[in-house]
Amino acid sequence: MSTETKTMKKSSLDMKKVGDVLLNNALLIIMLLVAIYIAISKPVFLSPSSIINLISQTAAYLPVALGIGGCIVLTGTDLSAGRTVGITACVAASLLQAVDAANKMWPGIGTLPVPVVILLVVGLGALIGAFNGFWVAKFKLHPFIVTLATQLILYTTLLLYVQMGNNKGSAISGLSESYTNFVKGSILSVPVGGGKVVPIPNYVWYAILLTILMWFIWNKTTFGKNMFALGANEEAARVSGVNVFATTVMVFALAGAMYGFAGFVEGARVASNTANTGFNYELDAIAACVIGGVSFVGGIGKIRGVVIGVLLLRLIFVGLPMVGMDQNLQYAIKGGIILFACALDMRKYLVKK
Repeated sequence: MSTETKTMKKSSLDMKKVGDVLLNNALLIIMLLVAIYIAISKPVFLSPSSIINLISQTAAYLPVALGIGGCIVLTGTDLSAGRTVGITACVAASLLQAVDAANKMWPGIGTLPVPVVILLVVGLGALIGAFNGFWVAKFKLHPFIVTLATQLILYTTLLLYVQMGNNKGSAISGLSESYTNFVKGSILSVPVGGGKVVPIPNYVWYAILLTILMWFIWNKTTFGKNMFALGANEEAARVSGVNVFATTVMVFALAGAMYGFAGFVEGARVASNTANTGFNYELDAIAACVIGGVSFVGGIGKIRGVVIGVLLLRLIFVGLPMVGMDQNLQYAIKGGIILFACALDMRKYLVKK
């Protein structure tokens, strides 16, 4: 083979590699280009207040994506995530209403301590997740079916819950200052000029701590290694000594705990909670995970990818209304993102095969 032929062949291979890299990351590139276009069209998009708003929204949605990411690593999903956020938000809000709230749901118990309510709703979320994991692990049901059923059960339970006590179906509001300050208060503000400052809400720091915790669990624990092994090849993991049942239940329970904390934050962030709180949050979480490279093929995913996915998704949906995009189109856009990301993910899998 001549030197010229070898050079042409090498050049062709290099171009193919570049093409593969561009195609595999096409969604990220498109989203970044959209973000750049928004920033150029509307410079206010890059203002300190806008950036803090973006970070705050990312922090609010991040725990749900961190939880659902583990379910996707197991080649599953969790359609009950949004309703779990909703029921834990309503429970937290109802237990942390101010004593003198006009529509106090449970007047007989006063206002519980914030740490007690955190433990309660995180435990409730973990219990719901473990319920999902049990049906998946014990009866080998597909997570889509199990969590769809749980979603419907939770929604019914939530509709009944908001009718209880003195609430009579109205929005749960009138929250105690201890609750709202714990979630929406601020220990750090960013100056924006003119003597004004924009506070960074406390739940941003909680999201950072949860991200560090999940990174440690995924990367530094035996449980994390077992999770990835199970997602990559269940039979091989079983032969290697992985307790498939326990690992599956724990992955879903951990996801549920994350939804529970997200619900606790959402209860104060929304401040007026109804049966629709948390509606479709699982769509954002699933989209963020697939954008960030968590593969439905199983056994593939990184925490930093989940964070990047949530950030990019929020960036798009905070920015698009600024350039006149009808907000009613957001669900169609999310659907398109999920389809495109999953198609790219499957392409990578088929190329490897």
